[in-house]
Amino acid sequence: MPGRNKILGAIGVAIIGVVAFLYTATRESGPEFIDPADQNLVMLGQSIYVMHCAVCHGESLQGQENWRQRLPNGRLPAPPHDPTGHTWHHSDPMLVDMVKNGLVPGRTAPPGYESDMPAYRNILVDEDIVAVLAYIKSTWPPEVLQAQKQTTLRQQ
Repeated sequence: MPGRNKILGAIGVAIIGVVAFLYTATRESGPEFIDPADQNLVMLGQSIYVMHCAVCHGESLQGQENWRQRLPNGRLPAPPHDPTGHTWHHSDPMLVDMVKNGLVPGRTAPPGYESDMPAYRNILVDEDIVAVLAYIKSTWPPEVLQAQKQTTLRQQ
């Protein structure tokens, strides 16, 4: 039944194509690159950061002490968002996802990873999250900002 196999194969390919299309169309997408040049956006982001993020990540974006050493509960302290941390190693869509949904094992964190990072999807709208990231990025030196931009553009 070679003809039947061809038909079943074509149906299988069509189903895979539809699933791939639906996945691409429905997954959350973030901004291409958040440019910290907009001072109004940066000022808004700073006020939101102070209100929601500074308690863990520090008023000067310095993170918690010994942020690379696990706490007694096995989790890591909040990392810095200044150039000494690893925030700039992540693309903008991933950073938006992390703020919006917390760290999701298998997507924005290694499988099995547990974090104290809360999800802000019910607290901040996307524009607020973008503003916070613009503020954080506005504090980075040009070479760090450029490296992070390249990461973002490579992952598009």
